[in-house]
Amino acid sequence: MAFPAGLHALGQREYRVYYAGNLVSQVGTWMQTVTQSWLVLQLTNSPFRLGLIATLQFGPILLLSVFTGVLADRFTKRHLLVTTQAVQGCLALTLGLLVWSGRTAYWHVATIAVFWGVMNAIDQPARQSFVMELAGREGVASAVALNSASFNAARIVGPAIAGVLIARVGLSPGFLLNALAFAVAITTLLRVPARPPRPRTTPTTFVGDMAEGVAYAARTGIVRFVLALQVVVSFCVFNFTVYVPLLARNVLGQGSEGFGLLMTSLGIGAVLAGLSLGALGSRQPPPAGIALAVGSACGLLLGLALVRQFWAAALLLGLTGFAGTLVTAGCNTFLHLTAPDALRGRVMSLYTLLSSGVFPIGAFFVGFVSEARGVSTAFAVNGTLGLLALALLRPWIVRGAALSQPPRSGAAS
Repeated sequence: MAFPAGLHALGQREYRVYYAGNLVSQVGTWMQTVTQSWLVLQLTNSPFRLGLIATLQFGPILLLSVFTGVLADRFTKRHLLVTTQAVQGCLALTLGLLVWSGRTAYWHVATIAVFWGVMNAIDQPARQSFVMELAGREGVASAVALNSASFNAARIVGPAIAGVLIARVGLSPGFLLNALAFAVAITTLLRVPARPPRPRTTPTTFVGDMAEGVAYAARTGIVRFVLALQVVVSFCVFNFTVYVPLLARNVLGQGSEGFGLLMTSLGIGAVLAGLSLGALGSRQPPPAGIALAVGSACGLLLGLALVRQFWAAALLLGLTGFAGTLVTAGCNTFLHLTAPDALRGRVMSLYTLLSSGVFPIGAFFVGFVSEARGVSTAFAVNGTLGLLALALLRPWIVRGAALSQPPRSGAAS
């Protein structure tokens, strides 16, 4: 069966099976994310403790990603993914049973959040580099785009289901259904052949492997540049869990329904961006094009600082989701196609570190500015910071030597 360019990866049976299971898991994870937030607020009524749960959950990615990238290059990726999914499924089941029993305490949620974060730190580099194994070079751009589209579609569907379940049934089904979703994901993973990592020509230590991955990124100008673009958009743009509720309530005077519509607009823009990027096929997204998307996203933040009408805000958020997703999916695709096969897990661990790991820092900064001056000021500050950072990176685009292509995938440098 022939697929359009943007859906090319679905022509690979292995990727198709993996994609179906991953989509179910993503919907379940978003259901749990929303349910967990409501649970923490019910237990504590404390915005600070709610933010602390996010820090505990994302902190391990910041601390461990460089280390776990070595695991992705040393061990069979499918085995790592089955292990992390199994542990996370057990954690979701445990939390669901605790809630069902009526004996949940805040420290239960906090402890599970830490273990969840550790599993994510192992899972993400392996999952990011696993895409190339399933889709191949010809389909990797399509696969990354489809993954981005499914993630953002799940961000729309999962919270909607969770909201209905919380209102009509209670909190425990959100966790229990996520445990079931992980079982589905594991079942599909077991239908994908396990490929052992590439054999090593010389034995090295764990620390040596970590240093090799960091050194490759540090000495390769184009990789440094693309990772820097990811830092800018992660810190300045992707703080929507803080931006959007404050915009809806404090600026636009909306309730939960308006908040949901704004998040839906954001998700639609992100899904469209993911599908659009997949049309590149096996071509690398141009770094200058990714930089342009960063500038567009930051410029749209300045527009959001001025907006006072609901539908104008929805439109600008949709465009921001589109531009921001072009950056994250573009960086992801570029690094997949640029990194040597033997280093791909470690390079993608740096991507994970600078995308997910920077999020808690950016969210804290947005929350601080919003608390002091309002969310409109936070939009203006972060939009300006992003454009200034892009201006500092501009010479890397102009100087062709700094962006010279590294060796093609095949062997580590």
